[in-house]
Amino acid sequence: MESDQTVLCQLLAVDLSDYCYRVCSRCERVLPGDNNKCVFSSASSLCKFCQSNEPKLLYRILMSVVTDTSVKTVICFDRAATVLFGCSADEFFHFTKLNPKAASMVNQVFDGEMLRMTLTRPKNLNAQHMRVTSVVPLRSGFQPAIVTLRQLCCTKSASLGGDCSITNNSF
Repeated sequence: MESDQTVLCQLLAVDLSDYCYRVCSRCERVLPGDNNKCVFSSASSLCKFCQSNEPKLLYRILMSVVTDTSVKTVICFDRAATVLFGCSADEFFHFTKLNPKAASMVNQVFDGEMLRMTLTRPKNLNAQHMRVTSVVPLRSGFQPAIVTLRQLCCTKSASLGGDCSITNNSF
């Protein structure tokens, strides 16, 4: 197989059990500690390289896609994932803290979404999955996940007598 391939695919599932990792906000090197799970704590936030103590989160999302010939598990990092989610990993993390059900609704939001993806082989030979280097939604009415989730959470909050401004704010 060539190093890059562009495929038309349908999104089957998104695994958000461990969808992000912490990096230094200045040099974007991975920060130690917490097994690099999606946690936003100040513990172990000091970067060994530039001495910054301001972490940020970046996306690392496993996705199952189906092409005309196969089902593939691919990994989508920050630049490509931001296209689908419409916000940074930090914003999505904080949104899901305010709206705990939002993360579980992502698969419903993306169910059957048609995409054009460019996939590359990982540089690390021990890695298991192809990398998504670019993604283009093919549906003309595509909305990033955060837009749909804000609408759903706002509607749900309003129907329960809640205040939409709490869940529908810009971070």
